[in-house]
Parts: sequence; C-alpha cells; structure tokens
Amino acid sequence: MVDAFPSDLLPADLSGGVLLLLLLAALAAGWIDAVVGGGGLLQLPALLLVPGIGPVQALATNKLASIFGTATSATTFYRRVHPDLRTALPMAGIALVGSFAGASVAAALPASVFKPVIVVALVGIAAFTVLRPSLGEVTALRHSGRRHHGIAAAVGAAIGFYDGILGPGTGSFLVFAMVSLLGYDFLNASAKAKIVNVATNVGALLFFVPHGAVFWGLGILMGLANMLGGYLGARAATARGTRFIRVVFLVVVTALICRLGWDVWTENLRPLLA
Repeated sequence: MVDAFPSDLLPADLSGGVLLLLLLAALAAGWIDAVVGGGGLLQLPALLLVPGIGPVQALATNKLASIFGTATSATTFYRRVHPDLRTALPMAGIALVGSFAGASVAAALPASVFKPVIVVALVGIAAFTVLRPSLGEVTALRHSGRRHHGIAAAVGAAIGFYDGILGPGTGSFLVFAMVSLLGYDFLNASAKAKIVNVATNVGALLFFVPHGAVFWGLGILMGLANMLGGYLGARAATARGTRFIRVVFLVVVTALICRLGWDVWTENLRPLLA
C-alpha cells in the first residue's frame, strides 16, 4: 500500500527556476502525448528533479497534469477524426481498471524491475516499424466482432496496468498495439489512444488522490501547460496525417529506448559490474 502523504499545493522547496522547467516540460510533453504518446519521458523525470518529492508523489502529480493534455487532445482528435467509439470506450473502461490496479502496487514494486523488459519491447517495436514502412498507412482491420473487441480489451488492461505502475511510453504502446494488432492507421490509432489515455490517468488518480499523493497546485499549473501542448499537438497530427505521426512515433520510441536504457545501465547493470 501507498503510505498517506500530506496533501499540499506545492512542494516546499520548489524554486521559480525549477517551476519554469516543469512548465516547459509539461508543454512539450502535452505536444508529444497528443501526437503519439510518450510525454512522460519528459514530464515524469522533470518532476523527480524537485527537491523532496517522492517517486509516488511525482507519479501522482504527473497523472494530474497529464489528464489536462490528454482530455484536450482527445477532444480535438474526436472533432477532427471522429474515431469509432465502439472500440475506444470499452477499451478505455477496462484500461481505467487496469491503471487503478497498477497504481495500487506502484510503491511496492520498484520501476527498475520493469525497465529492462520495457527497453527490449521498445527496441522490438522500433525495429518492426522501421522494417515495415507500410505499417499504419491505412486502416485495414485484422479482426472483427468479438475477437476485435477481445484483443482491444486485453490491450487496454495490460497497458492500463503499466500506466498505473510506471507510465512513460503508454501512448506509444497504445498506438503501436492498435496499429499492429488491430490494423488501424496511425492517425486513427492516435485518436483512440488519447481516449484510452484519459481513462488510464483517471484510474491512477482514483487511487492516488485518497492517499494525498498529489501536489494539486503544481499539478494544475503543469496541467494548463500540458493542455496547451496537447491542443497544438493534436492539431498538428490531424493536419499532417499518418506519415507525420509515424516519424514522430519513431523519434519518441528511440528517445524512450535511450532514456530507459540509461536507467537500466545505472540501476541494473553497472552495480553488477562494479
């Protein structure tokens, strides 16, 4: 269980310079999340720079900030792309439950347990996407009926759990799963991923808020910056289409590999070689 934290608006040792850095990170994270996911690559490590903030508090505050951007980009995508909600909404509901479950064990299992597996998965995703240049260009659904919805539900549960327990790269995993397993193009996959991502953020917050783990003032300030980034990113994605999203997807996945790969080196491998 997560220990109860004192609810507060801002961390006591937060300086103006660090706050500015957090707002810039939130703006960029909102843009990245809107296009293809992976904004946690910037936003969560930035929060961990705040003196005195614990990992669970950083994760919880990150979820509050992220929900502003994901809700804004989901709304923008819906107005411009009109994704099929018959898949997105049930998937989102299951992902919410998965995220709540993941958040409930976030403090019990260190992130270093998961990071090596995530890095391997991301390398596989990047290689698969590069080697299949036609992947995600057009929607060509691979399944229909119950099988389609069953796969979508399994994806929602698994990635929702991951988002609750750790988070960075959630949107990228969602987009790739919808493109590779279900057969959507990158634009429609991104539109649906935003809806599911709103639900995963809500699911995690349903656990974190009662435990007082959220810095509300900081989360709302970052959320406003994240919201602006989400709006701009969603407009860019819908205006420039699938090829643009594919390129951004590969850039973000590569950055995730580098960032988490460094964590695996410092947390898992270097201590063994010392």
